Amino acid sequence: MAVHTATISISSQGDCDIIDVTGQVAETVRASGLSNGVVHIFVAGSTAAVTTVEYEPGLVADLQRLFEEVAPRGATYAHDARWQDGNGHAHVRASLVGPSLTVPVADGELVLGTWQQVVVIDFDNRPRNRRLVVHIMGE
Repeated sequence: MAVHTATISISSQGDCDIIDVTGQVAETVRASGLSNGVVHIFVAGSTAAVTTVEYEPGLVADLQRLFEEVAPRGATYAHDARWQDGNGHAHVRASLVGPSLTVPVADGELVLGTWQQVVVIDFDNRPRNRRLVVHIMGE
């Protein structure tokens, strides 16, 4: 089994910015030369997450509203009391979704559903530059 690791850099606006990275991940898989296996996508940072969604404006708005209901910005967080950085909600939200995702690869392509895209969600309270580690394993 071969292993290929690459990074993808993205810029986000923070505040629940949802960024479609499907094309970048697919290109990284193709560039690896591996045809069959899995790709593991990991976002470095504790206030961002990786998942799949149907990336369209309605669902993006629905998710943003949901995260505001589940872990609102204005709530009291022990993290904020300790660090005074105002992003306790971002840490809670990122913990709920998780920092990584694994997708099968077949014939050099991501195996995703018709309406399924890979997204990074940046929950932090400010714009950020994020680094995705893309780890492709297979043959």
